[in-house]
Amino acid sequence: MLPLRPLAFRNYRLFFFGQLISLMGTWMQSVAQQWLVYRLTGSAALLGIVGFLGQLPMLILTPLGGVLADRFPKRNIVTVTQTFFMLLAFVLALLTLTNHVRVWHILLLALLFGIVNAVDVPARQSLVPELIPKDVLVNAIALNSAMFNLARIVGPAIAGILVAVIGEVWCFFANAASYLAVIAGLLMMDLPNTVNDVSRISPVQHLLEGFRFVVRTKPILKILLLLGLVSVMGMSYTVLMPIFADQILRAGPKGLGILMAASGVGAFAGALALAMKRDISGLGKRVAFGAVGFGACLTLFAYSRNFWLSALLLVPSGFCMVTQMASSNTLVQILSPDELRGRVMSAYAMMFMGMAPFGSLFAGTLAHWIGATITVSLGGIACVIGGLLFARKLPQLRAAT
Repeated sequence: MLPLRPLAFRNYRLFFFGQLISLMGTWMQSVAQQWLVYRLTGSAALLGIVGFLGQLPMLILTPLGGVLADRFPKRNIVTVTQTFFMLLAFVLALLTLTNHVRVWHILLLALLFGIVNAVDVPARQSLVPELIPKDVLVNAIALNSAMFNLARIVGPAIAGILVAVIGEVWCFFANAASYLAVIAGLLMMDLPNTVNDVSRISPVQHLLEGFRFVVRTKPILKILLLLGLVSVMGMSYTVLMPIFADQILRAGPKGLGILMAASGVGAFAGALALAMKRDISGLGKRVAFGAVGFGACLTLFAYSRNFWLSALLLVPSGFCMVTQMASSNTLVQILSPDELRGRVMSAYAMMFMGMAPFGSLFAGTLAHWIGATITVSLGGIACVIGGLLFARKLPQLRAAT
């Protein structure tokens, strides 16, 4: 079956199922942490600040992560980062269990998580092509997106129930335990520790080499600019989800879990649709379609006052979001040479996740003054405009490739 071709390879199977379990735990913690901050403070601005601190290192430190990924064995880097993730989740669980947790603890742990993530993402993203043949890379990246969004469906749904019934702490413990699966999978891989011969190149030269490639390769640059716009203006809606669930839709923590899961259902479907592709033809159009569709659905969601209609609107929103993100990821990976892939994927991570903290801070602050509804709708409109502008550049991008 075409979408499942990458699972025929043992190393990728270990990576896939380990990540699936770990990501379920990560999404559980994300929802529980949002609700914990909201329960402790009731502040939209603090929700934005937590998101800002958790994602800011992705903008500042990800280039360093890309350099490390191209200089050292990627499997070793990811094993170390996943171990640190596990320890941070365990600390948050203990603080919450003993009722010693304070907002400053959450802020500090979010910052530390972001620092580790800045090293983890470029190595983990660029590890995938080493696990499978190139002719199934499109399917593998789409399957990764499907795995991410399956976890996004299951994790928040479980978290919403656990938070409502027994509190946030058990979501944090579950996340800490989930990292054991991915660490075990990485250690079981039969993978040579191959790295590039960069002994004559300084880390600074290595870093600049990657940036020059991205700037000079116009298709990659245009894709990343659109990705950054959507991350800042569109993806920031997630930090305001507790406000929509509680104040606007009157659905509480269970409703928050359902809303997050609804977006995940659409995203999962979008990833499966991409996994059916045999080649990269038409991916540029999917990038443009994804940005426009995501923005339109987000704008409609912002003004809905019916809970189930809101959940329904998040399904196509998730579909379009993952269509743009996964198509962008695939194109960037394929257009990147092996020796530069870690650094190019660090640029991808900077746009996808590194720009998001400014979106989180902007959304939280703006929502404090003008409300969550107008804030999210403005973000949706910006995504539509960005997608339309990208679509106008498609002929030029095809010529450049």
